[in-house]
Amino acid sequence: MLETLRRARGLTQADLCVQADVTQAALSRYENDQRMPDDDVLERFAKALGVSRRFLLRDHAVRGALAVDAHMRRQRTTKASAWRRLEAKLNTYRLHLSVLFEEVSMRAEQTVPTFDPIDTTPSQAALMVRAQWRLPIGPVRQVTRWLESAGCIVLEEDFGTSRIDGLSQWIGDHPVLLINSAAPVDRKRLTLAHELGHLVLHNGVATEDPEREANEFAAEFLMPAHVIKPDLLPATLGRLRDLKRVWGVSMQALFERAYTLERVSTAERTSFYKAMNARGWKTSEPDSEHLAPETPQLVAAIGEALRAKGLTDHEIADLAGFAEDCPDNPFSQATRRLQVV
Repeated sequence: MLETLRRARGLTQADLCVQADVTQAALSRYENDQRMPDDDVLERFAKALGVSRRFLLRDHAVRGALAVDAHMRRQRTTKASAWRRLEAKLNTYRLHLSVLFEEVSMRAEQTVPTFDPIDTTPSQAALMVRAQWRLPIGPVRQVTRWLESAGCIVLEEDFGTSRIDGLSQWIGDHPVLLINSAAPVDRKRLTLAHELGHLVLHNGVATEDPEREANEFAAEFLMPAHVIKPDLLPATLGRLRDLKRVWGVSMQALFERAYTLERVSTAERTSFYKAMNARGWKTSEPDSEHLAPETPQLVAAIGEALRAKGLTDHEIADLAGFAEDCPDNPFSQATRRLQVV
């Protein structure tokens, strides 16, 4: 638990030793479960790590983000230190939420169904989720709101790298998703749908190529073939910019959809990426700023609901295992600030 919380905060053993005033030898023994800290040391660890002492003493099960029940959308060149920190961050949020849900019940309008990927293709699963959630035909407006209506806890923060887009994992009956807030809206929407694909298809099931399956699910969920196929021609840059505003996905995602559905050739695909590179759009596409933002609201709503029941911020923090003044507590009341208008 100490190691997970330390990694989540990007601290080395030496950093935590300084903040908690313990020797590195002692910390190593604590992290390797060879010795139990006394009450005074526990208090110092809790303060340094932004959690309650009670939270540290719980019997938590920590799961790695590369296990079959947790997933991470990242580039292959991502540094191990970066994804390990976010893996620990996801586990930390999951543990806080699991503690909270022992005291607070949540009833969702929808559910996140799960399918056996051996019997159900990713595209079939995506269409069944759309049907169960009663999504309108065509583009999905506000992916985050649909996920939250199905009991998904969506958290976002700046990962400090563009090489990692998001992570997901189940907490009992409720999934948790951690999304890179620095990503443009079109990429964020694709990440949300990609992680939903993992939750739907890979809940305790190992497959040969889960990333490809999650990508296929996301494409069908956001751009159903039977609806978008007639719109994909001509696949010119101008046409794709117009479609981007309609479907809320990147020009590249739209072109790849056209390629997968055999609306364009391999030669046309090569020409498309040459044109994108020539304009600098391969790394920074136009018009992303015109898309409606994807903003999580459920976690803040849970905090507001608890305050409406008469709980103080201190009591809410204690329920979820956060220190009272921890800046990472997503249930704390947002500080209102003046803005220039």
